[in-house]
Amino acid sequence: MEYMWFWIVAFLFVGYFVLDGFDFGVGMSLPFLGKNDVSRRQVINTIGPIWDLNETWVIVAGACLFASFPEWYATLFSGFYLPLLLILLALILRGVSFEYRHQRESAQWKAGFDRMIVIGSAVPALLWGVAFGNIVQGVAIDANHIYVGGFFALLNPYALLVGATTLLLFFLHGVLFVALKTDGPVHEDARRLVKLAAGPTVLAAAGTVLWTIGIAWERDAPLMLMVVGCGLVAALALIGSVVFSLRGRDGRAFTAGAVSVASAVVMLFAALFPYVMPSTIDPAFSLTIENASSTPYTLTIMSWTALIALPLVLAYQTWTYWIFRKRVTRRSIEGAPAHA
Repeated sequence: MEYMWFWIVAFLFVGYFVLDGFDFGVGMSLPFLGKNDVSRRQVINTIGPIWDLNETWVIVAGACLFASFPEWYATLFSGFYLPLLLILLALILRGVSFEYRHQRESAQWKAGFDRMIVIGSAVPALLWGVAFGNIVQGVAIDANHIYVGGFFALLNPYALLVGATTLLLFFLHGVLFVALKTDGPVHEDARRLVKLAAGPTVLAAAGTVLWTIGIAWERDAPLMLMVVGCGLVAALALIGSVVFSLRGRDGRAFTAGAVSVASAVVMLFAALFPYVMPSTIDPAFSLTIENASSTPYTLTIMSWTALIALPLVLAYQTWTYWIFRKRVTRRSIEGAPAHA
């Protein structure tokens, strides 16, 4: 049952990175697509009804991680305390900015919150990649399952590459979403921005895929074929998203981008399996799925809860996206009050 919960946690992080990933990308694209207040409002309104719903995935993922793998949760949150705190603060700033930006007509007031949206989107996009890069590569965990490496040890080349990849991938994912959800100048600017972002994103993603395959190969990962397969799917889907965008197929471009993000996250979990946090001090000190999991009784209760709650959550989120499926047109923004 602990193996099933490993993949449930993976599924929740896949959902989080796919959904909040384009949220982060939309926020980061604001300086490039928001050339005036109408354009900035149009960009922000593409995620206005859904950004907070997307963030609930990380809350559920964290809660499930705490309940199903308490040893993993304890080591992760104590060792990665500062990066995770920075992520939390950035998410708070971002959420506050969405709610307070329109409370005044002052251009300076709005510009300040626009900058906070950009920072609050870029910091999590980077640091989530750095965190997962360290988890996959392994960190200095002692015999008591305590991280002893220090903050700067987390800023190693592989982790920074994964962080740069998530930053660029989420940015591209968000720009594809803006292109899908808008019209007028913002739509055209978004499609042009896809062309500019495609090159660096593909290069960073290719480096991450190859390096991750190398780590899995050295570790003799039991799911090696899955690692390679997911890496290949992620790469092809990423290229496909750019090709579809160039052809004006915005829906297919965004879908391909989502597949790329999802495949990349599954690749990382497949490379990690059967560990949850490998130790670079001694493999015997590593946290595995088996030694980090809760009791079978706890996992059984959680399984029944998930069986009931998860379909309801998915149904509600699907319904929400269906309700807000239409484009955010420039005319609707120009005809609305300035605070909307």
